[in-house]
Amino acid sequence: MCQKSPLFASETMRRRYNRRLDMEARFIKAARRNRVDAVPGIHSCIVVLDGLKPDFNIGKIFRTAEAFSIREIHLINIAYFDPDPAKGSVRWLPFFHHETFAACFEQLVGRGYTCITFEPGQRQLLGKGRLPEKSAFVFGHEEFGLSFDRTDYPGIQSLSIAQWGHVQSLNVSIAASIALYEYVRCHGRPAAEGLPQSPAAITSRSRR
Repeated sequence: MCQKSPLFASETMRRRYNRRLDMEARFIKAARRNRVDAVPGIHSCIVVLDGLKPDFNIGKIFRTAEAFSIREIHLINIAYFDPDPAKGSVRWLPFFHHETFAACFEQLVGRGYTCITFEPGQRQLLGKGRLPEKSAFVFGHEEFGLSFDRTDYPGIQSLSIAQWGHVQSLNVSIAASIALYEYVRCHGRPAAEGLPQSPAAITSRSRR
């Protein structure tokens, strides 16, 4: 077996470190714009991202969530993320940080929200019943899942997304897109209440 030299390993670590610094810098810039321009979306739905990796899916979910004009996003134990996959949508959608899911859950329940997780093998399927208007969709880490034991939170609902293939697994950003589409199918506001549909890029939109 060919072993990598210490020099190669050191160079790899340096590149990873530089990529992380670059990601953090871009996140800080995006967060500054967010604090100035972000306003809650027209739909009551909330998304909770529980410990996701910072480099890809979070930005994709922001992009979808802003397109559907959800209320806000809550980040659990996520200090920063790459804003580039969001294509500018981080600027417009409010988001909040929490160190633990327990703190986030307490806040959302106090506001009248029902937290909903998505797991295979559940009796209830997404789309077979009406979602609560105050739904908070919780999505866990891409590999390790949720950071908490769901049985510790009996108020949480759990749904499955119907699948028919051999691999009963969806990318978390795809699962979020399906869930949010189903939400607006149930509770979507009239199109006239949203921003005008335009072929222009999202970064050229103005909420002023």
